[in-house]
Amino acid sequence: MPKYSNRSTFFIRTIRNIALLLSVSFISACSTNQSVAEQGANTDIVVYKSPFCLCCKEWMKHLEQNQFSVSSENGLDTAEFKRQWGVPATMQGCHTGVWNNKYVFEGHVPARLIRKFLANPPKDSIGLSVPGMPQGSPGMYRGGDFEPYVVYSILSDGGYRFYEKVTAPEAS
Repeated sequence: MPKYSNRSTFFIRTIRNIALLLSVSFISACSTNQSVAEQGANTDIVVYKSPFCLCCKEWMKHLEQNQFSVSSENGLDTAEFKRQWGVPATMQGCHTGVWNNKYVFEGHVPARLIRKFLANPPKDSIGLSVPGMPQGSPGMYRGGDFEPYVVYSILSDGGYRFYEKVTAPEAS
C-alpha cells in the first residue's frame, strides 16, 4: 500500500481513481456510433444448450465453419432461457444462440441467414427460429435426402412470421 499521510487521503484518491475509470468506461460504451450492419461484423454467438445434445455441437461447428466465433453455456432448463429471450413456445428448437446480447437465433438456423438477418434486421424482430429439429437443417442434415424447412422471424411482441424457406442443404 502506498504511503499516504493518513488513511482518508488514500481512500479519497482510490475512490477518485475508480470513479474516473468508471466514467471513461461508461463514455466509451455509450459513444459507439456503429450501425447494426457494422455490428454484424461482430461474429460472437453464445449458444445455450443441454450438455447432452449432440446436434447442438454440429450446429456450432456449422457456425464456426462460416466464420462465427461460438461459445456455449450448458444448462438443463433451456426452456426458461428461451422464455426470457421471448421465444414463443411454438418456435422453440433444440438450442438458443444469442448474438451480441441483442438477437436470438433459435434452433438450427443456417449461418447464411444469420448473416442476412444481421445485415438488415426486420423491424420489430428479435431474431430467427427453425422450430423443432428438421432433418435438412445445419447440424441435423447427414447427406442423402434433403427435407426443406422454414425459417421464421421472431417478433418482439411474441409473434412470428415467415422469413425464408430453405430448399437445399447449406454449405458447411
